[in-house]
Amino acid sequence: MMGDERDVLRPEPLTSAAFAPFGEVIEAASARQRILINEGTAERFHDLARIEPGADGRAIVSIFRGQPRPMPFPVSMLERHPLGSQAFVPLSGRPYLVVVAHGRDTPDEARLRVFLAADGQGVNFAPGVWHHPLLTLDEVSDFLVIDREGPGLNCEEKSLTRPVHVAP
Repeated sequence: MMGDERDVLRPEPLTSAAFAPFGEVIEAASARQRILINEGTAERFHDLARIEPGADGRAIVSIFRGQPRPMPFPVSMLERHPLGSQAFVPLSGRPYLVVVAHGRDTPDEARLRVFLAADGQGVNFAPGVWHHPLLTLDEVSDFLVIDREGPGLNCEEKSLTRPVHVAP
């Protein structure tokens, strides 16, 4: 059961400007440069995200398969990757939710934000950004993930003092 209205997060559209404090939106529309390649038969949307593997790390590519979450969904924890960025690019053509927060040692629970990512929009979390793990909607969804492998602890989790519900 949901608590009062202050315990409910409502999704906002995922835009490059709104998401900039947390990282980058990965989509063709945010390309800094568009280049015709392959004898003009393809277009490259160049340099969409700053992949940061950190010192002694290397960038790796994986596929994550997210299970759909029932709505409203209680957010009770967040995680961050302090040593490198983490990018998610949807492969299944479905919208998904992105919950983020600022904070140094713990997430700033009073300023949690949730974004509704549309088909064709990925995200790149900057190093150290607090975020909820994958929140897929309706159906199982696959994501291409680019993140860091290397020495050091690169995943920290923190429980929230009380759950906040994401409403559809």
